Amino acid sequence: MVRKLVIVESPAKARTIAGYLGSGYEVEASVGHIRDLPQPSELPAEMKKGPFGKFAVDVNNDFEPYYVVDADKKKKVAELKRLLKDADELFLATDEDREGEAIAWHLLQELKPKVPVKRMVFHEITPEAIARALENTRDLDTRLVDAQETRRILDRLYGYEVSPVLWRKVRQGLSAGRVQSVAMRLVVERERERMAFRAADYWDVKATFATDDAGEPTFGARLSTLDGARVATGRDFDDRGVLTTRSAVHLDSSAAHALVTGLDSADFAVRSLETKPYTRKPAAPFTTSTLQQEASRKLRLGSRQAMRTAQSLYENGYITYMRTDSNVLSSQAIDAARRQAAELYGPEFVPDAPRVYASKSKNAQEAHEAIRPAGDSFRTPAQVASELSGDQFRLYELIWKRTVASQMADARGSTASVKIGALVSDGRDAVFAASGTVITFRGFMAAYEEGHDTERYADDAAPSSGKDAQDARLPQMAQGDAMNASDLNADGHQTSPPPRFTEASLIKALEERGIGRPSTYAATISVIQDRGYVSNRGQALVPSWLAFAVTRLLEENFHWLVDYDFTASMEEDLDAIAAGDKNRVEWLSRFYFGDADGAGVGEIEGLSHAVENLGEIDARQVNSIDIGDGITLRVGRYGPYVEDTAAALLTTDGSDPKRAAVPEELAPDELTAAKARELLETQAEGDQVLGVDPATGTSIVARNGRYGPYVTELLPEPELDPTLSAAAKKRALAALPKPRTGSLLSTMQLATLTLADALKLLSLPRVVGVDPESGDTITAQNGRYGPYLKRGTDSRTLPTEDAMFDVTLEEALAIYAQPKRGRGGSAAAPLRELGEDPVSKKPVVVKEGRFGPYVTDGESNATLRTEDSVENITLERAAELLADKRARGPVKGRKTAAKKTAAKKTVAKKKPTAKKAAVAKG
Repeated sequence: MVRKLVIVESPAKARTIAGYLGSGYEVEASVGHIRDLPQPSELPAEMKKGPFGKFAVDVNNDFEPYYVVDADKKKKVAELKRLLKDADELFLATDEDREGEAIAWHLLQELKPKVPVKRMVFHEITPEAIARALENTRDLDTRLVDAQETRRILDRLYGYEVSPVLWRKVRQGLSAGRVQSVAMRLVVERERERMAFRAADYWDVKATFATDDAGEPTFGARLSTLDGARVATGRDFDDRGVLTTRSAVHLDSSAAHALVTGLDSADFAVRSLETKPYTRKPAAPFTTSTLQQEASRKLRLGSRQAMRTAQSLYENGYITYMRTDSNVLSSQAIDAARRQAAELYGPEFVPDAPRVYASKSKNAQEAHEAIRPAGDSFRTPAQVASELSGDQFRLYELIWKRTVASQMADARGSTASVKIGALVSDGRDAVFAASGTVITFRGFMAAYEEGHDTERYADDAAPSSGKDAQDARLPQMAQGDAMNASDLNADGHQTSPPPRFTEASLIKALEERGIGRPSTYAATISVIQDRGYVSNRGQALVPSWLAFAVTRLLEENFHWLVDYDFTASMEEDLDAIAAGDKNRVEWLSRFYFGDADGAGVGEIEGLSHAVENLGEIDARQVNSIDIGDGITLRVGRYGPYVEDTAAALLTTDGSDPKRAAVPEELAPDELTAAKARELLETQAEGDQVLGVDPATGTSIVARNGRYGPYVTELLPEPELDPTLSAAAKKRALAALPKPRTGSLLSTMQLATLTLADALKLLSLPRVVGVDPESGDTITAQNGRYGPYLKRGTDSRTLPTEDAMFDVTLEEALAIYAQPKRGRGGSAAAPLRELGEDPVSKKPVVVKEGRFGPYVTDGESNATLRTEDSVENITLERAAELLADKRARGPVKGRKTAAKKTAAKKTVAKKKPTAKKAAVAKG
């Protein structure tokens, strides 16, 4: 019997496809990439000093990469090789994009199949789509592989050259990236605009109008012109609070109230009335970018959560492939959407001709379909409700509504605009304006209406206009008709600063600028959040002071790397490499080594040259931000603090300037000079006496030190023999006991610190217990990079600061039983706590790991499957995953490095490459 091996990326995708293919096919998952560029520390000893030693890429030999099989994938590769031995054909069925094509290529290089190989592609997982894919296989697309490899090498060069500069000048553990640093800069620049913003006050007059017919509705209107000059609104002021529209009338409180008084008994009449047709078209079907934006606006899902949920829907056969820049629907999908719209809403809701959408993306890449419900006919949300979890159902419903609505008729109605005038008692002519829209045929709006981000000048719209104007009907009126006015009142406003980015608006800004790929936006935003560059306040993204320091360093020393246009042009070049229009080696060489002199128009100096010729970077200056009024904010090792630099200049005794820690919850635009003064005055200066240690009798004080706030004990002054020489006195002082000290935890503030808090800090390092195997003492300590355990010379990061005080010996031994990660690798707090594992009887938690979320009981780790979500996984499901992991046994450690990549590849526009030749059509 002929056996065919089909390899996909994920177990969920494998299970779904296996159900469609039936006997004769073995469907197995590679579980993502099997190979990658290793960390330099993971290279074999003989290679660490060679050309691959710095990046795992030989920059002097056509940027040749060195790949190794990931340690946790060796068992999987061995299993795939075993299955391939019994197969007559190999189908590589990874996703139809750059990343999927690269996974297929790496599988090909590592498995070295001797049977016919076919590349099987599809953008939805349905029986019909899988059958079509089997009949229409193709060769591996080496251009896509080259494009992915170029991006991977580019990101390695960028990160490994720039990040160490951040470690030296700002803080250890920071990272820089081609897209993440630009995204961070966007958020920081918006906060700078908010910090520089100065509000302006302006007033207007509102009134309610009605006709003599009591059966007609009343409506609100706003004063629009005064003696023919437009009344100023918020958009007429710049961010410094200065009126920029000279012809506009700026009303203050007294002028607005005087107008109300002057119009109290005025005769109002309709000056003009205009009615015009209203038409609104539906939004295009979802792309990756617009799906993330709408999921954020309507479902309050973060981009990472939205993409994770979309992937589970795709892999289980509910929607088409979720990484796409295309708005296009297939003819079958158009027919399905039109048919369903007619069935559910009536034939009049479907236009005569199908709607065709063109991509608006600057860098639209692979020719996928838009994101839509899977299949040649769509299942309604009601039909899948019992099969999907909460987030899955909500996202499927959103996709279904958007797809069906995209093929429905326009919404139609009419918009009426009216101007009503009267003479003020002082003779000036006042005109009020209002508008209203009446929807007579809802069309696509019966199914779906697109969400919108917060608009800065939304309050400037006339009453009954804008979004709220739909179905806001104005009464029957004619020019010259008298109107009855009531509720005349003066209304004060203040201009608002530019709104902060949300995940939705940041994704939109990145896409509009052509920066990065929509498929990577979720990961980009997650990185800047996880690194502490950006935090969420509601849906708004707020940059940290750390982000300010990093952005400043990059702008002043690597300005071209964070330039928006340059980053967008890099994306275009990478797309050109995918299309075969540019040579990747030449492009990488120009990026890394630069042009001849790097000084001409359009020339770049090159990353290597930029790093080598940085010059002296003043770390103190980079980490300082002027707040005003002689106050400077500094980004310190232990967090941001303000310093009274003006007062320091006046002192002659050399004492340190007054400092105060900045609360984490205080956003940068809220730290005004006045607020900084308040912090300096309210946080104690000098020693803050907390009390006496009952165990030692020494006084415990808190201080603001150069490296942040700390607590210490005041030891009694030693009594030394006055006849001792200076050298002997120095030796005697050095031999005396040193006072205990302890830095404040991130959750502590000097103003609220208690004696109990201080004694808790001074109890560190705490002895946790003795390792029964080695006999070494295990201690919990607070170090420069956070809380950690120490056993001899072996240190392990603790998940939280509180763990230093309550971690047990059993828990510490469990941490040491896990594979050692790099610094910070285990520092993240659990995402969820699920309960006790029925087998190990230990607490099970969900954590975020290098390869995504996983569950652990401290002894065994199991990665969440794509159908599992952090929010919805249960203890029973976690126990099942852990039991499966225990049954498969531990991953064996690496013994030898994997073989180097195949011979150098060349990119030719028309000729087949070495990669392409490696795949037989079969």
